[in-house]
Amino acid sequence: MLLAVFTLFSFGLHAQIIKDPTTWSYEVKKETADHYELIFHLKIKEGWHIYAFDPGGDGSLLPPTFNFDKNANVVLKGKVKQHGKLISETLEGIDGVVNMYKNQVDYVQEITAKANTKITGKQEYQVCDDHMCLPPKKKNFTFEITDAVAATEATTTPAATADTAVVATSAAGTATVTDTTITAGSNVATAAVQTNSGAATAEVKTAGVAPDAAATPGSNSLEGKSLWMILLLCFVGGLASVITPCVFSMIPVTVGFFLKQSEKKADGVRNAIYYSLSIIIIFTIIGLVISALLGKNAPNFIATNWIVNIIFFAIFVIFGASFLGAFELTLPSSWTSKTDSKANTKSFSGIFFMALTLVIVSFSCTGPIVGSLLFSTAAAGRFVPALGMLAFSTGLALPFAVFAIFPEYLQKLGKSGGWLNAVKVVFGFIELALALKFLSNADLAKGWRLLDREIFIACWLVIFTLMTFYLLGFIKFSHDSELPKNVFGLPYLSVTRLTFAMISLGFVFYLMPGMWGAPLNGLGAFVPPMGTQDFVIGSGGGGGEGGGSASAPDNSGVHPVKYVQAMRIYEPEVVKKFGLVTYFDYDEALAASKKTGKPIMLDFTGINCVNCRKMETQVWSKPEVMQRLKNDFIIASLYCDYDKELLPKEERYHSKVLDSDVETVGDRNEDIQATKFGSNSQPYYFFVDENGNKLADNGYAYDPDVQKFVQHLDNVKAKFKASHP
Repeated sequence: MLLAVFTLFSFGLHAQIIKDPTTWSYEVKKETADHYELIFHLKIKEGWHIYAFDPGGDGSLLPPTFNFDKNANVVLKGKVKQHGKLISETLEGIDGVVNMYKNQVDYVQEITAKANTKITGKQEYQVCDDHMCLPPKKKNFTFEITDAVAATEATTTPAATADTAVVATSAAGTATVTDTTITAGSNVATAAVQTNSGAATAEVKTAGVAPDAAATPGSNSLEGKSLWMILLLCFVGGLASVITPCVFSMIPVTVGFFLKQSEKKADGVRNAIYYSLSIIIIFTIIGLVISALLGKNAPNFIATNWIVNIIFFAIFVIFGASFLGAFELTLPSSWTSKTDSKANTKSFSGIFFMALTLVIVSFSCTGPIVGSLLFSTAAAGRFVPALGMLAFSTGLALPFAVFAIFPEYLQKLGKSGGWLNAVKVVFGFIELALALKFLSNADLAKGWRLLDREIFIACWLVIFTLMTFYLLGFIKFSHDSELPKNVFGLPYLSVTRLTFAMISLGFVFYLMPGMWGAPLNGLGAFVPPMGTQDFVIGSGGGGGEGGGSASAPDNSGVHPVKYVQAMRIYEPEVVKKFGLVTYFDYDEALAASKKTGKPIMLDFTGINCVNCRKMETQVWSKPEVMQRLKNDFIIASLYCDYDKELLPKEERYHSKVLDSDVETVGDRNEDIQATKFGSNSQPYYFFVDENGNKLADNGYAYDPDVQKFVQHLDNVKAKFKASHP
């Protein structure tokens, strides 16, 4: 008995259908006569997570989507909003910071209902744990409203209107999550909903029940570490603004004015502190206004909308050109005159207007920095711009207070000169480099392929090479002065300027290998994903038509055709680097096996699969593994989350195992894995012959043990040869 149990348990470890770890519940909440909130409550089992609308990372992560069918009686107000405890952290195998939710999260869509109606649509989501991601799931949803004021046939009772309850049913009479009806206005308090497969359950709650603290609106702020990092960067931005020409030259003049105009030193110090506080107040007010204008859904909108990113790209280019001296960004001179006329040292209001005058006068220097920080922080959270401006203004105002308290240090303050303009020019180059990140976001969102990884890196190489030449004195702009001269009358570089030139040149050399496919892990949050790289050195001639799935046919004349052009962007680095030929269609791989006489390794993988990338980089890349894969096997990489390409209508069907419609290439790959091999997690490797018969009883799941994988390959190869004498 124990042996039988152990055998069954061992088999389950090798291939099993992992049940959906999510529990969805649905709620219709009435706010006013015709205003409702449609709420998707999601609970996730321990150890799993779902990505936020702005998932971050390297651009390949899959956020949830909610698509509502057209309904003449319903007006959607804004977009779906997410409410929960947002977690921002780094994950092994993914470049950049990843934004996700664990345990629970609510998704809310506000609507206006003109009459009683049913609201239908489809939701799609993907959940992951630390080792794998399950294929994306699609579920139909239906919300039913029965107590709309405009309706003439409403049957709701006063009690139900005051505390709307919901009931879950389905058209088939059996409650299922994939076709759930949520009724507002009924007197049923709760209903249990379970999928046909038993994979997920949903408990429909009564309206008006407040979610717990972890899911309350407004709690979706960044984790402390990320927020403090943003505030630190804003503070550094404020300090950087101090060394721009417009501000730096004002420090000794302003501090000296306060000290000389005051009868006592204490009065001068007090006025300088008032002045610094006024600067902080002004910029914080600007941040609060921006936060108020953005709205709750702004972070997701800013981070993912291609039009917004194009606008930011243009603005950053303008800021960069301004810093380089092409033109000056200034506010109307009348503003300066009005504020200056009210400035004095006799009251706090007078000092406040002195600070406001500084803000306006210095706009040509601080404006681009402030604008850059505002746009960057706006993507991080609704109220982050206000906090960011608080940190920025603290850094900007700090020197005025410090030098007023310790005026003796004013004499040690460097003199104004050409170096201040050099600071502006360096900021200009950096602004141009950051502008390309926004253009890259738009490019990835639309799939234009205008700014692939190597093109992006090439642009940065040009920018920072020119910045190096500028710092070394080989390039001059209209506002630049001559370099200082030594005792022999020869121009020379200061040690500070040379140090920054060396840093810039070092960064250029760091970027160079990226042109040929080096990972550049330190810049993972900025450069486009590796999948957009067209050329990787060592991949049999590089990317493009020379490596990976686009390689020339082998001696048998067989080569992949289906989906090659669409899937090349997702090919992992190791495939391009070593010129491994991969197929993307199951039937095409079977046909290739018949012609070549080689067994097939079915690589069930995902675009957003972290452990898939780990297996490829840690196992596939080893010489003993790659040699076997290239020479002894047909490799079929079947992406279970590739839903950008629809199947022809005649090839679409309903999967009984998945209990969902198979409409896309990814759906079909997922169904093949579940139906033929009883598994739905990735990575998973199954080995078959030309007829699809298994060559190993069990598949090979995530296990980065190289020797174990090699042994598995050898066993499969031996069995194939034995059956094909």
